[in-house]
Amino acid sequence: MEPESVLLTLGPLAITDTVVTTWGIMALLWLLAWLASRRLADSPGLWQTALEAVVATMEEAVLAVTPRFGKQILPFVASLWVFLVLANLCGLVPGLHSPTRDLSATGALALLVFLASHWYGIRLQGPRAYFRHYLAPSPILLPFHLISEVSRTLALAVRLFGNIMSLEMAALLILLVAGFLAPVPILMLHIVEALVQAYIFGMLALIYVAGGLESQQERQAREE
Repeated sequence: MEPESVLLTLGPLAITDTVVTTWGIMALLWLLAWLASRRLADSPGLWQTALEAVVATMEEAVLAVTPRFGKQILPFVASLWVFLVLANLCGLVPGLHSPTRDLSATGALALLVFLASHWYGIRLQGPRAYFRHYLAPSPILLPFHLISEVSRTLALAVRLFGNIMSLEMAALLILLVAGFLAPVPILMLHIVEALVQAYIFGMLALIYVAGGLESQQERQAREE
């Protein structure tokens, strides 16, 4: 594992290249969102049409998984997708590395998914009804429910970290062996893999959040 590069130390806090790159991506997304929302028109131009197509595609994917809660979950999942696409593609910029090759970054994203799944559950169903599903069908299964929550969060973090880090290392090794004779195939491989990994992470987050909500709703419907 490549060590993190500490750029600045503020007391006990170490500002690494992963943190700076992540802040840069967030600032870029804020700037793009601000520019895209400045001149919205009823008769969209080329850029507005392209953005609306991207949003419509993400909305369709979310509604296909959870038509009942899709509208509420869409902003979170769509934000994850957009951020991960840019984060995974950062490795293509000379001098930068993908923040998602850092386990601390993917761990933070997985923790965000973990907290979001419970936040949506409590918000839509109330704390009592939501947490009651951990005791169903029997309170004996509570430890297994808790282990499942922890294990899937760890799996989500390690999976993205492993794939992006191995992708960057594989690209570096191929370039060292083959020189610059095959830069285009490597570039295309990196782009495709970065998009696939962003899609998979977002889809897993969507399934985790929607799965808990849908199963809880079905259980309540059967009880009624």
